[in-house]
Amino acid sequence: MSQTMHAAAIDQFGGPETLTPHTLPLPEIAPDEILIRVESAGVGVWDSFEREGGFVRLGMGQRPRFPYVLGSDGAGTVVDVGQNVRGFGNGDRVYAYGFMNPKGGFYAEYVAVKAENASLIPGDLAVDQAGVMAVDAMTALRGLDDVLHLGEGESILILGASGGIGHLAVQLAKRMGARVLAVASGDDGVELSRRLGADAAIDGHKGDVVAAARQFAPAGLDAALITAGGKAADKVIDALREGGRAAYPNGVDPTPKARPNVRAEGYDGTPNPEAIRKLNRLIEQGPFQVHIARTFPLSKAGEAHRALQTHFLGKLALRPN
Repeated sequence: MSQTMHAAAIDQFGGPETLTPHTLPLPEIAPDEILIRVESAGVGVWDSFEREGGFVRLGMGQRPRFPYVLGSDGAGTVVDVGQNVRGFGNGDRVYAYGFMNPKGGFYAEYVAVKAENASLIPGDLAVDQAGVMAVDAMTALRGLDDVLHLGEGESILILGASGGIGHLAVQLAKRMGARVLAVASGDDGVELSRRLGADAAIDGHKGDVVAAARQFAPAGLDAALITAGGKAADKVIDALREGGRAAYPNGVDPTPKARPNVRAEGYDGTPNPEAIRKLNRLIEQGPFQVHIARTFPLSKAGEAHRALQTHFLGKLALRPN
């Protein structure tokens, strides 16, 4: 195996044009890490903020070292295992999470990650789907499970249901036994939400969210997962019943506002081994779709970041190899 790798990296914070091809040393693994040959990497909506230095300004993570390799999640094949790692071996097909990894992210041919943030690919998921799933699926699950404590038979509205987090949340909420009203983007987003199992779906740009919610849950919605801020989020909270609850990932802007007798709570989608196991169990209940709108080669990472500003469903992906 070569001791260097191709990567898309930045030499300074800035716009999409700062993402350029680099040849970098292979990352070395610590005793608790695994080395993955990356076959698919997710392009997250938060990657632009990281590329511009936003997380560093917020004091998150270590002082950046350039060249800086982005990429918070991906999937591929294990090619080396740290001496303290159990449960993984060379040749395993895995997906993993590595937000602001000091050894470099998934926009590269190889990545070193903590073994506790990796898992064997569950169910029948293809590696390209698994590669774009980890951050958004974990964010969806932590909201539905840890914050909303979603119960069987409850009604939930998912705002942004055709986006990265939302389209996965629709499927997870159904597997948790809930009734799902999807508020999606565009006719294509409505169609995707219905195909993924939503009990009802409307276009948030054209439809009346409050009227749809009243029809779906006449006594008021039990819960809402809000992945986009603004007027639509305020309408969703207004549609919750007394004692209803809403969850939104930290970073949703503007921050959704609670009202009397309705709880609205922000949260982080941080993984842990127990949550990863629960996610895998839910995925393995049946066919699970991670929708990829477009896939870009590693050399076109800047183009992928520009595409983040366009209308697309689900996720964007990079293919390093």
